[in-house]
Amino acid sequence: MENNEIKNLDIQGNYSYIISLIETSKSSTLKSINSELIILYWKIGKYIQKDILDKADKIYGENIVVELSKRLTSNYGRGFSKSGLSRMINFYRKFKDFEIVATLSQQLSWSHFVELIKIENELKREFYVAMAINEGWSVRVFKERINSMLFERTAISKKPEETIKKDLELLSNQKIMTESLFIKDPYILDFLGLEDSYSEKDLENRILQELEKFLLEFGSDFAFMGRQKRIQIGNKDYYLDLLFYHRKMRRLVLIELKLGEFEPQYKGQVELYLKWLSKYEKQEFEEEPIAIILCASKDSEEIELLGLTEGNIRVSEYLASLPPKKLLEEKLHKAVLEAKELAIQK
Repeated sequence: MENNEIKNLDIQGNYSYIISLIETSKSSTLKSINSELIILYWKIGKYIQKDILDKADKIYGENIVVELSKRLTSNYGRGFSKSGLSRMINFYRKFKDFEIVATLSQQLSWSHFVELIKIENELKREFYVAMAINEGWSVRVFKERINSMLFERTAISKKPEETIKKDLELLSNQKIMTESLFIKDPYILDFLGLEDSYSEKDLENRILQELEKFLLEFGSDFAFMGRQKRIQIGNKDYYLDLLFYHRKMRRLVLIELKLGEFEPQYKGQVELYLKWLSKYEKQEFEEEPIAIILCASKDSEEIELLGLTEGNIRVSEYLASLPPKKLLEEKLHKAVLEAKELAIQK
C-alpha cells in the first residue's frame, strides 16, 4: 500500500474508538472489583459478628478475632489486621441491609465507607451518602465535608426527622434537591485567604478568583451566571452581587454579600431583586428565584421575626477563617437547638 493511501486511512478515528472501548472496560472492571471487595468485607463482618461474637463471651470472641487477623494478615496482607477486621464488623453493624450495601457498592468506594462507619447518627450517615452520590465527591472531598460539619451547617439539620428523611429520599430516588439540603449556615470561606480588613469588593473578587472552591462549598449543581448584573427599575440602576443557577432545583440563586451584621433593610432590597428576576429572567420551566444574604453575623430572633427562616430569602453567616472544631460544634449545636425551640413555639 502506498504511503499516501495509508495517510488517507482514518487511523486516528479507529484508534480513538478502540481506546474508548479499553478505557470503558477498565472503568467497568475497577467498579466491579470495588463492589466485590465491599461486599466481601460486609460478609466477613457479618460472619464474625453473628457466628463468632454473638455466640461467645466477649473475651473469647475477641481472642478469636485476634487469631483470625494474624492468620489472614500473613496470607492476604494488612487489610485483614485486627483493626481491618474491626472496620468490617462495624461496617456490618452500621449497614445491616445487604441490598442497600450492594447498591451503594456500585457508587461509593471502600474508603468512603471507612469514613461513614465513624458516624454514629444514622440520619447523618444517610445525608452524607446521598450528598456524596449526588455530588460525586472523591474520598478527599468527602472527608473535608464531614470534617467541616456539613450536615450540621446545612438547613436540613434543623428540620424534624421526618422532613430530613423525606428530603433525602427525594434526592436519592428522584434527584430532586430541596432548599434545605442546599442552603448552609454558616458558609466556610477560609480558602479565600482574606485579611483582617477587607471590603465587599475584595470579598467578591476573591470569590471569583477562587470560584471552583466557592462552588465546591455551595454545591456541584451550581452554575455561575454573572457578577454585578445591572438591572434597571424605573429610573434607577441596581447591581446584583453574584448570580448563579442551580440545575437540580431549576432556579436562579442570587447571592448578596454584606460585610457586617445583617440589617433588616436588606430584606426589602433583596425582595425587589427577586421580583425583577422573576419577571424578566425566570424561564417558564423554572422555579421562582431564591436569594441568600451572606453576612458576617446575624441575630437569630431578628431573622425569625422577619420570616427569613423559610421562604425564598435566607440569611447565612460566612466564616472567613475556620474556627477550632470545638467552637464550631458549640455554635452549630446552639443553632440547631434554637431552631427546634422556635419550631415548637410555632
